[in-house]
Amino acid sequence: MKQTAQIVKGPSNEVPMTNVTEKKGTVKRIAIGADHGGFPLKEALISFLKAKNYIVKDQGTFSTDAVDYPDFAEKVARAVASEDCDRGIMIDSLGMASAMAANKVRGIRAAMCYDLTTARSSREHNNANVLTLGGKLMDITLAGEIVSLWLTTDFTGGRHWPRVNKIMAIERRRR
Repeated sequence: MKQTAQIVKGPSNEVPMTNVTEKKGTVKRIAIGADHGGFPLKEALISFLKAKNYIVKDQGTFSTDAVDYPDFAEKVARAVASEDCDRGIMIDSLGMASAMAANKVRGIRAAMCYDLTTARSSREHNNANVLTLGGKLMDITLAGEIVSLWLTTDFTGGRHWPRVNKIMAIERRRR
Protein backbone atom coordinates (compact mmCIF):
# COMPACT_ATOMS: atom_id res chain seq x y z
CA MET A 1 0.00 0.00 0.00
CA LYS A 2 1.35 3.37 -0.97
CA GLN A 3 0.79 6.14 1.53
CA THR A 4 1.61 9.70 0.64
CA ALA A 5 2.30 12.26 3.35
CA GLN A 6 2.42 15.97 2.69
CA ILE A 7 1.28 19.24 4.20
CA VAL A 8 -1.11 21.38 2.23
CA LYS A 9 -1.32 24.96 3.41
CA GLY A 10 -4.68 26.65 3.10
CA PRO A 11 -5.64 30.24 3.81
CA SER A 12 -6.20 29.64 7.51
CA ASN A 13 -5.05 26.11 8.28
CA GLU A 14 -2.63 23.33 7.58
CA VAL A 15 -4.06 19.95 6.76
CA PRO A 16 -1.74 16.97 7.24
CA MET A 17 -2.22 14.62 4.30
CA THR A 18 -1.39 11.30 5.95
CA ASN A 19 -4.85 9.82 6.29
CA VAL A 20 -5.63 8.83 2.73
CA THR A 21 -4.01 5.76 1.30
CA GLU A 22 -3.76 4.98 -2.36
CA LYS A 23 -3.42 1.50 -3.78
CA LYS A 24 -2.19 1.54 -7.35
CA GLY A 25 -2.18 -1.66 -9.32
CA THR A 26 -3.10 -3.87 -6.38
CA VAL A 27 -6.87 -4.15 -6.76
CA LYS A 28 -7.60 -7.87 -6.77
CA ARG A 29 -9.91 -8.67 -3.86
CA ILE A 30 -13.45 -7.40 -4.29
CA ALA A 31 -16.18 -7.57 -1.64
CA ILE A 32 -19.60 -7.66 -3.28
CA GLY A 33 -23.04 -7.59 -1.75
CA ALA A 34 -26.64 -6.85 -2.54
CA ASP A 35 -30.11 -6.74 -1.15
CA HIS A 36 -32.98 -8.52 -2.88
CA GLY A 37 -33.34 -5.70 -5.43
CA GLY A 38 -29.70 -6.01 -6.45
CA PHE A 39 -29.33 -9.79 -6.23
CA PRO A 40 -29.70 -10.59 -9.97
CA LEU A 41 -27.14 -7.95 -10.96
CA LYS A 42 -24.79 -9.06 -8.17
CA GLU A 43 -24.82 -12.62 -9.48
CA ALA A 44 -24.05 -11.42 -13.02
CA LEU A 45 -21.24 -9.17 -11.75
CA ILE A 46 -19.67 -12.01 -9.78
CA SER A 47 -19.31 -14.01 -13.01
CA PHE A 48 -18.06 -10.90 -14.83
CA LEU A 49 -15.41 -10.20 -12.15
CA LYS A 50 -14.24 -13.81 -11.90
CA ALA A 51 -13.80 -13.89 -15.69
CA LYS A 52 -11.43 -10.93 -15.25
CA ASN A 53 -9.50 -12.86 -12.55
CA TYR A 54 -10.63 -10.83 -9.56
CA ILE A 55 -10.96 -12.60 -6.22
CA VAL A 56 -14.60 -12.08 -5.29
CA LYS A 57 -15.81 -12.29 -1.70
CA ASP A 58 -19.61 -12.56 -1.74
CA GLN A 59 -21.13 -10.87 1.31
CA GLY A 60 -24.72 -11.89 0.44
CA THR A 61 -27.66 -11.85 0.03
CA PHE A 62 -28.01 -15.19 -1.63
CA SER A 63 -31.56 -14.99 -3.00
CA THR A 64 -34.31 -12.58 -4.00
CA ASP A 65 -36.03 -12.98 -0.61
CA ALA A 66 -36.64 -9.58 0.99
CA VAL A 67 -33.75 -8.41 3.20
CA ASP A 68 -32.52 -5.11 4.62
CA TYR A 69 -29.82 -3.37 2.55
CA PRO A 70 -27.94 -1.88 5.56
CA ASP A 71 -26.92 -5.37 6.70
CA PHE A 72 -25.15 -6.11 3.43
CA ALA A 73 -23.81 -2.61 2.82
CA GLU A 74 -22.15 -2.82 6.24
CA LYS A 75 -20.61 -6.22 5.45
CA VAL A 76 -19.14 -4.93 2.19
CA ALA A 77 -17.89 -1.73 3.84
CA ARG A 78 -16.29 -3.56 6.76
CA ALA A 79 -14.51 -5.97 4.40
CA VAL A 80 -12.92 -2.94 2.71
CA ALA A 81 -12.26 -0.96 5.91
CA SER A 82 -10.50 -3.96 7.48
CA GLU A 83 -8.39 -4.33 4.30
CA ASP A 84 -9.67 -7.88 3.83
CA CYS A 85 -10.72 -6.60 0.40
CA ASP A 86 -9.23 -3.87 -1.77
CA ARG A 87 -12.56 -2.45 -2.93
CA GLY A 88 -16.25 -3.12 -2.49
CA ILE A 89 -19.34 -3.17 -4.66
CA MET A 90 -22.86 -3.01 -3.23
CA ILE A 91 -26.05 -3.22 -5.25
CA ASP A 92 -29.56 -2.35 -4.12
CA SER A 93 -32.53 -1.22 -6.20
CA LEU A 94 -31.28 2.33 -6.80
CA GLY A 95 -27.81 2.48 -5.19
CA MET A 96 -28.45 5.51 -2.98
CA ALA A 97 -29.46 3.78 0.23
CA SER A 98 -26.47 1.44 0.22
CA ALA A 99 -24.10 4.38 -0.25
CA MET A 100 -25.61 6.07 2.79
CA ALA A 101 -25.24 2.93 4.90
CA ALA A 102 -21.71 2.08 3.73
CA ASN A 103 -20.51 5.63 4.39
CA LYS A 104 -21.28 5.18 8.10
CA VAL A 105 -18.31 2.80 8.38
CA ARG A 106 -15.09 4.59 9.28
CA GLY A 107 -12.68 4.78 6.37
CA ILE A 108 -15.27 4.19 3.67
CA ARG A 109 -15.91 6.55 0.79
CA ALA A 110 -18.84 4.97 -1.00
CA ALA A 111 -20.07 6.48 -4.25
CA MET A 112 -23.26 5.73 -6.11
CA CYS A 113 -22.37 5.62 -9.79
CA TYR A 114 -24.79 5.39 -12.68
CA ASP A 115 -22.57 6.11 -15.69
CA LEU A 116 -18.92 6.19 -16.74
CA THR A 117 -18.45 9.84 -15.77
CA THR A 118 -19.53 9.29 -12.17
CA ALA A 119 -17.45 6.10 -11.96
CA ARG A 120 -14.29 7.82 -13.20
CA SER A 121 -14.77 10.93 -11.07
CA SER A 122 -15.49 8.96 -7.90
CA ARG A 123 -12.08 7.31 -8.21
CA GLU A 124 -9.97 10.13 -9.68
CA HIS A 125 -11.31 12.91 -7.45
CA ASN A 126 -12.75 11.20 -4.36
CA ASN A 127 -10.71 8.00 -3.99
CA ALA A 128 -13.95 6.05 -3.55
CA ASN A 129 -13.35 2.58 -2.17
CA VAL A 130 -16.94 1.28 -2.33
CA LEU A 131 -19.08 1.49 -5.46
CA THR A 132 -22.85 1.33 -5.15
CA LEU A 133 -25.10 0.53 -8.07
CA GLY A 134 -28.82 0.46 -8.72
CA GLY A 135 -29.98 -2.94 -9.87
CA LYS A 136 -33.15 -1.44 -11.30
CA LEU A 137 -31.26 1.32 -13.13
CA MET A 138 -28.93 -0.68 -15.35
CA ASP A 139 -28.29 -3.95 -17.10
CA ILE A 140 -25.15 -6.07 -16.86
CA THR A 141 -23.61 -4.38 -19.90
CA LEU A 142 -23.64 -0.91 -18.35
CA ALA A 143 -22.83 -2.27 -14.89
CA GLY A 144 -19.84 -4.14 -16.31
CA GLU A 145 -18.55 -1.01 -18.03
CA ILE A 146 -18.93 1.02 -14.83
CA VAL A 147 -17.27 -1.64 -12.67
CA SER A 148 -14.37 -2.14 -15.11
CA LEU A 149 -13.65 1.57 -15.31
CA TRP A 150 -14.05 2.07 -11.54
CA LEU A 151 -11.70 -0.80 -10.68
CA THR A 152 -8.98 0.35 -13.07
CA THR A 153 -9.09 4.09 -12.41
CA ASP A 154 -6.52 5.45 -9.96
CA PHE A 155 -6.96 8.34 -7.55
CA THR A 156 -5.18 11.31 -9.15
CA GLY A 157 -4.20 12.95 -5.86
CA GLY A 158 -2.88 16.47 -6.37
CA ARG A 159 -5.49 19.09 -5.59
CA HIS A 160 -7.89 16.31 -4.52
CA TRP A 161 -5.77 15.12 -1.55
CA PRO A 162 -6.79 17.99 0.77
CA ARG A 163 -10.46 17.53 -0.08
CA VAL A 164 -10.48 13.81 0.57
CA ASN A 165 -8.49 14.33 3.74
CA LYS A 166 -11.09 16.84 4.92
CA ILE A 167 -13.78 14.20 4.43
CA MET A 168 -11.73 11.90 6.66
CA ALA A 169 -11.33 14.69 9.23
CA ILE A 170 -15.11 15.09 9.40
CA GLU A 171 -15.36 11.37 10.01
CA ARG A 172 -12.87 11.55 12.89
CA ARG A 173 -14.86 14.38 14.52
CA ARG A 174 -18.18 12.56 14.19
CA ARG A 175 -19.77 11.64 17.51
